[in-house]
Amino acid sequence: MIDEVADDKVFRALGAPVRRALMDALRERPQTTGELCARFPEVNRCTLMQHLGVLEDAGIVVVRRQGRLRWNHLDALPIKRIHDRWIGDYAAHAVDLIDRLKLELEGEERPVG
Repeated sequence: MIDEVADDKVFRALGAPVRRALMDALRERPQTTGELCARFPEVNRCTLMQHLGVLEDAGIVVVRRQGRLRWNHLDALPIKRIHDRWIGDYAAHAVDLIDRLKLELEGEERPVG
């Protein structure tokens, strides 16, 4: 049950374009909240902090304080967990289906085993 709750938080975090853009920015390097606010002037500071909070709650962003600065670091492990649990399994099945369709269209029999 705990994994399901954690997965739900990650999916929720990935659901907003602004949060995905923040993740892209943090993938380049850790950044302070001030740097992120300057990078996304169309989003006010309060809203940006809320988005960072959702990412932090999902474990995607780790915050480290250094004096008055709030450094935001990307942690890709929750996303990898989602990939391994959901996307990898479904992608493998889809590739298998495409392979079978290709063989059928080409008139070849699929090897057994």
